[in-house]
Amino acid sequence: MDLSTIVGIVVSFALMIIAIMIGGPLSIFINIPSLVVVVGGTVGATLVHYPFGEFFRALSIVKKAFFHKSQSAQQLVGQLIDFAGKARKEGILALQSVMDEVEDPFFKKSLQMAVDGQESDDLKEMLDREIEYIQERHDGGADIFIALGTYAPALGMIGTLIGLVQMLQTMSDPSSIGPAMAVALLTTFYGAIIANVICMPIAGKLKGRSQDEVLSKTLIAEGMRCVLSGENPRIMEQRLHAYLAPKQRESNFKK
Repeated sequence: MDLSTIVGIVVSFALMIIAIMIGGPLSIFINIPSLVVVVGGTVGATLVHYPFGEFFRALSIVKKAFFHKSQSAQQLVGQLIDFAGKARKEGILALQSVMDEVEDPFFKKSLQMAVDGQESDDLKEMLDREIEYIQERHDGGADIFIALGTYAPALGMIGTLIGLVQMLQTMSDPSSIGPAMAVALLTTFYGAIIANVICMPIAGKLKGRSQDEVLSKTLIAEGMRCVLSGENPRIMEQRLHAYLAPKQRESNFKK
C-alpha cells in the first residue's frame, strides 16, 4: 500500500473540511445537482475523447496509485549479477533452478527465454518491444486521468453559468439571489477539487509508477542480454549502473 497517496488525499480533504466547518456548516457545500453536472459531464466528455475500453482500462489501473509492490533497482542489479555468475559457472540451463526465486512475470519470462536457447540480441529486441508496449499502455492510462482533470474545471464553469442564468431569472426576488449564487459557485468548487486533488495527482503518480517499472524492465532486458552474452559480471555491473543515479550504485563485489 502506498501511504503517500492515501495520506495526501486524506490530508487534502481533511484540511478543506476543517476550513469549511470553521466558517459554517458542511451541509452548505453539498449540492447533488451541481455534483451530477460536474461528475457526469466530466465522464461524458472523457468518453467522447476515449473509447469505452481505454476508459475502463484506465480505471482498473488506478489501484497502482494506492497499491504497489516494487523491487529496488539496486536489488535487481544484484540479482542479475548473481544469475550471471551462476550462468558462467554452470551454464545457461542452470538458470532453470532459480526461476522460483523470481516473482516478476517479465523477469521470469526472460529467464525462460534464455533457458530455451534464445539468442542474446533477439531476446533483448523482444523484451525492448514489450517494454515499449507496456509504456504506451501506462501512458494511455495516465493521459485519461489528465483528461478527467482537464475537463472537470471546464464542466464546473459550465455548471456555474447554468446556475447564473437560473439566478438571473429570479432577480425579482432578492432573497433568492444569495443562495442561487452559492449553488452556482459550487460546481466550480467541485470541478477544482476533482481536478486538483484527485485526477491530476493520480495521473502524476501513475506516470511515476510507469517510469519505475520501465526502469526495472530495462535493467532486466539489458541484464539478460549480458547474461546470454557471457559478459563478465563486473563489467555487467558497470553497464547496469549506468541506468541508476550515482547514490544507487553500490557494488556487489568486495574491493
